Amino acid sequence: VILSLLMKPRYWINTISKDHVRRGIAGGFTQADHGKNTRLKHLNKGDYIIFYSPKTSLKDGEALQAFTAIGIIDDDAPYQVGMTPDFHPWRRKVKFLESEEVGIKGLLEHLSFIKDKQRWGYPFRMGLFEIQKDDFELIANAIGITVSDL
Repeated sequence: VILSLLMKPRYWINTISKDHVRRGIAGGFTQADHGKNTRLKHLNKGDYIIFYSPKTSLKDGEALQAFTAIGIIDDDAPYQVGMTPDFHPWRRKVKFLESEEVGIKGLLEHLSFIKDKQRWGYPFRMGLFEIQKDDFELIANAIGITVSDL
């Protein structure tokens, strides 16, 4: 616990369809990697996470390409839940902040993690990934979060 107090927060993007983001907001959690613990274990309590939704829903959703939520990791480690007899996804608790949805197109030129502006969607294929503080602040401001208040 003391070590986590000394660590600076890190900044993440989780690529999830908007309907799954809504479920996460309602339940105060996030999942990644189709329920695996692969990358969730790298997040620390107090880290910031932004949600990017390429589509409105996973299977037959319409294209959205927007940042749809923002939150703060609110637990010390991933936990597992039983959804069905065969599906026991790992989750992290998230304290979601009040924000607006904003399309990505107007931000593309300014995001440093998007190296190839022609193939800008490539980084999001990783699902959950870390970004720099400057990119986080740019997106947070665009969705209505005053970073100095965090």
